[in-house]
Amino acid sequence: MMDVLGAGALLILSAPLMAALALRIKLHDGGPALFRRRVIGPNGEFDAFKLRTMRVDADEVLRRDEELRRQFEINFKLKNDPRVTPVGVAFRRNSLDELPQLWNVLKGEMSLVGPRMITPAELKRYGTAGWIFQHMRPGLTGYWQIHGKEETGYDHRINMDLFYVENWSLLFDLKILIRTPWRVLRGSGV
Repeated sequence: MMDVLGAGALLILSAPLMAALALRIKLHDGGPALFRRRVIGPNGEFDAFKLRTMRVDADEVLRRDEELRRQFEINFKLKNDPRVTPVGVAFRRNSLDELPQLWNVLKGEMSLVGPRMITPAELKRYGTAGWIFQHMRPGLTGYWQIHGKEETGYDHRINMDLFYVENWSLLFDLKILIRTPWRVLRGSGV
């Protein structure tokens, strides 16, 4: 109930902002405003929606650049990613690109709070810990997002997801939700 009510209210409140951000993306390079990221959850794979923050040809750039691809494969992220547009940098700083995932929460594919969203390719990195994605929906925010985000290595992220799942409670989720806006406003969160 918390997911549906929270996501519904936030979606209504943020709709004008999302429309303005989508227009800004479209005016910047003419490409699509939304990006679909294929991720996994308890019911299998689904498309998580995001505002597009990268160049239209971002996947091709990664495919062509062997060194960039090697760096990406270590943590499934790039520090100072050259594929991110100037508009995207601004949106990512305050996690504005994540707002469309409220729709995924309303659809029951995600939760407001949960383990980190991962792609099918990342599941291999989780090894025996991959069971958590069969039991919990990925979260719009979570323990990892408020306790490290970019500063942590991949194995530490896995341990944070395990810690969250093994210690889950409604109170734990509420604490994460309360801390999330502060991290976003500081530009170091979710």
